[in-house]
Amino acid sequence: MSQSASPSSVSAPPAYAERLRLPWWLWLAGLAAAALLAVELWMGAAGARAWLPFAVLLPAAVAGLAWLGRIRIAVTDAQLRVDDARLPVRFVADAVALDAAGRREVLGVGADPLAFVVQRPWIPGAVQVVLNDPADPTPFWVVSSRRPVELAEALLAARDAAR
Repeated sequence: MSQSASPSSVSAPPAYAERLRLPWWLWLAGLAAAALLAVELWMGAAGARAWLPFAVLLPAAVAGLAWLGRIRIAVTDAQLRVDDARLPVRFVADAVALDAAGRREVLGVGADPLAFVVQRPWIPGAVQVVLNDPADPTPFWVVSSRRPVELAEALLAARDAAR
């Protein structure tokens, strides 16, 4: 038996969606570092010291690495979502795709301390979202993205559709 949902209960799929996962080599390095530390703590001891460092440090490393790769970015008809932050698209003045050099310039020495930044160093690209909200002191957002051009285009298209 199939049920059809009413149009108000079905949300439209995001125009853009991305998860800022860690690359495989960072997982490998993190787990290797945790294993090396566990071996250093073990040092050939018997009893609980033989297994406890491995039982604690390896799952802690997996949890920490998973936490680092948890950030989700989505552009819907009405808003930009970055993890738990929400920005209504009506406040977007412009969206600029940045390569590694552009991101470094925006976040470098002359960076604005009031900017909202979600930056992952293992992701070279980013998008600078310039805001037009007189009630908000935040001048712009900088969000890491593996596909910054697509994110900027989706954001500008959502803004234009909302107007």
